[in-house]
Amino acid sequence: MTNTRDPADLVFRGGHVHTVDPTRPRAEAVAVRGERIVAVGSVAEIDELVGPGTRVVDLAGRLLLPGFQDAHIHPISAGVDRLQCDLRQARGRDGVLATIRSFVAAHPDDPWIIGSGWYMADFANGTPRREDLDGIVSDRPAIFPNRDGHSTWVNTKALELAGIDRDAPDPTDGRIERDPDGTPTGTLHEGAAAAAERLMPVTTREQMADGLRLAQSYLHSLGITAWQDAIARPEDQAVYRAAAEAGWLTARIELAMWWDRERGDDQVDELIERSRTGSVGRVRANSVKLMQDGVLETFTGAMIEPYLGPDGRPTENRGISFIDPERLPGWVTRLDAAGLQPHFHAIGDRAVRECLDAVAAARVANGHTDTRPHIAHIQVIHPDDVARFAELHVVANAQPYWACHEAQMDELTIPFLGPERSTWQYPFRSLLSAGARLAMGSDWSVSTPDPLLEMEVAVTRVADESRGLRRPFLPDQALTLAEAIRAFTAGSAYVNHLDFETGSIEAGKLADLAVIDRDLFALDAGPIGDGKVLATFVGGVAVFEADAGS
Repeated sequence: MTNTRDPADLVFRGGHVHTVDPTRPRAEAVAVRGERIVAVGSVAEIDELVGPGTRVVDLAGRLLLPGFQDAHIHPISAGVDRLQCDLRQARGRDGVLATIRSFVAAHPDDPWIIGSGWYMADFANGTPRREDLDGIVSDRPAIFPNRDGHSTWVNTKALELAGIDRDAPDPTDGRIERDPDGTPTGTLHEGAAAAAERLMPVTTREQMADGLRLAQSYLHSLGITAWQDAIARPEDQAVYRAAAEAGWLTARIELAMWWDRERGDDQVDELIERSRTGSVGRVRANSVKLMQDGVLETFTGAMIEPYLGPDGRPTENRGISFIDPERLPGWVTRLDAAGLQPHFHAIGDRAVRECLDAVAAARVANGHTDTRPHIAHIQVIHPDDVARFAELHVVANAQPYWACHEAQMDELTIPFLGPERSTWQYPFRSLLSAGARLAMGSDWSVSTPDPLLEMEVAVTRVADESRGLRRPFLPDQALTLAEAIRAFTAGSAYVNHLDFETGSIEAGKLADLAVIDRDLFALDAGPIGDGKVLATFVGGVAVFEADAGS
């Protein structure tokens, strides 16, 4: 056995250590031997472990944190998006069209023009039209999911190939945006896009691997050491497994295998087998993604009471429950009994309630298991359901970057919820006060994967891009910096079943760490989102180090 006083391989000293360990929240230095932390303490204590072969990292007044973990993210697709026509940096209708025009000109031989990432607020009523795309590319099909993946913009050629015309019915899980005469306008919501998507060229295994490599490098540069992939289909799982077997996957991964809502519990045995065979190295597949509804901006988020119309009067639309709420409890009960974690997507208050009801049924049938169900997004929670998260031991998986005033919220959401329900959005403080466990993720590529930018919004309830220009969004629901850090470290580690090994800086845990360029808790630190990650370590090995001049 190695002597605990043997020299460390790696030491961090000379700065501030925020441990996320309630028994010792702050420290001055940390020692690592091999892949694990061996000591946390004062500089004097840790200096005793410095030997001739020890690498000493001088924090120089900076901050050491546990590595961040993203509890809901889509790295492969986000990486592939960057290899296609990526619209996420374009702003305004003209900027979006200019980006597409440049891409089309640079890819004259592509049989399809494929991209993603447009912002709903850049187009009238949040729905771009086919004519705009036709003016750039009419000889080939073009298809562009928006930044949240719930609406897809296509040109006329794509509509024709998919057989989507004025006589095409809306699918049960989606809606075709139409002119008054029934002619499709070019925006397809939710399942309505499937007819076009199934005609697209299949993304190759090599392209997916390239996307994962790109994504992993980028996420490590943001201090992220582990994540839960929120939609892992068999082909995604194969890419992760191959990366782990080849040795280039450095992050720790939990895969949320996709629940096919067009099937029933006949798929449970397949998911159990995928979990057994798909877990290798740092990759595990113990979670199942159940998408219960859409989003509020397209009126597909499932609400208890109807949406309001432009005139402020209730409509007949309460959104869509993608999975039959009568059957959901039985399926969740079976997944829970098999040891698989339910990972729900729920935006509207009815969807949240349906997911909580399903977990309640599983608790009655199975007792309290350790599957750690979590509900992602939780945009609108009815006040009667807030306390149920703690009662049922359901983790609230928040994407905090959305909890602010911006065009999509102010123009496409609040007017259609009304004043009372609008105050039920992203109730982080209420959940914590009720005893709920909070985890955080980004839903990248829907929004930035930068945890520091995400946490800034969680703490200020103001968009980082409009600091000081907008009032805070429901400021009573804001978190402290320490609470936000805990959610992005220990909270997400709990969701990923990694909490006994990671999520805090404690002796015996894995040395998954991030060095930040400033002490975020200092009075003169500036905005949280201005902080930069200087280095990221996984198991004591540097997987990212910024250039000395950066």
